[in-house]
Order: sequence, then C-alpha cells, then structure tokens
Amino acid sequence: MTVKIHKSTALGALSMTPLIDVVFLLLIFFLVATRFAQEDRELDVVLPSASEAQPLTEQPRELFVNIDHEGRYFVDGRTVTANEVEGILNRAVANNPASQSVVIRADRRVAFDYVVTVMNLCNRAGIADYSVTTKGED
Repeated sequence: MTVKIHKSTALGALSMTPLIDVVFLLLIFFLVATRFAQEDRELDVVLPSASEAQPLTEQPRELFVNIDHEGRYFVDGRTVTANEVEGILNRAVANNPASQSVVIRADRRVAFDYVVTVMNLCNRAGIADYSVTTKGED
C-alpha cells in the first residue's frame, strides 16, 4: 500500500518573480544614486566667498539666565551682574551668530524689572530668540 503525500499549494501560488524584480530595481536605484552623489563631490569647482559669512564655532545650545527672588543673575551656576550678563550674551552671539537662544528663568517673587533687563540685554546683543519659562499648573 502506498502513502500519498499531498503537497501544499500555498507555496506554489506565491510567485517570486515580482519580488526579485523589485529587489533588482532597488539595487539599481541605490547604485545610480550613490554614483551621482560621488560625482557631485568630485567636481572641481572654485567656490565663491561671502564677506558676511561666519562659521559656526560652537554647537548651538540654549543659554539659561536664572534670576532669584532677590534679583541676582545666575549664568552657568555662578552669580553675575547685569554687565557680565551682557558680555556673556555678546560672546554667545559671536560663537553662534544665527541660532543662539536664551531661556530666562525668574523666581515668581522677583520684580518684573529684572526680567525686562535681561530681555533688553538680549535685544542689545542681537538675540531675538529668547523666552521666559513658567511652571505648568499642578
């Protein structure tokens, strides 16, 4: 007596030809795209210069200016005067002329005049991206 084994028809219905075609098309696309990118870098081009262009000398980061309840300014964990804050802001703008941002963190009991002073120093240094932080509702 012979045993009959029925083969599955699921694998027979799955055609691999379209899948192989897609893989080859993707391979050709990436090979061509890589070649074009390489040719763009190898072109011998004399680049123009701009008189106002400034290199990015530091990684852009937010500068935090903290103001305690007595109106003292703190930058990077040390107490500074308003004139020193202005110097720090000017150095930050010199290092990151296009993207320097300042976060002003003031105690809720401090007079708003101290916050306005820091905002004015930011404007004087040429920093337009400054913000005053608040605490969310509990």
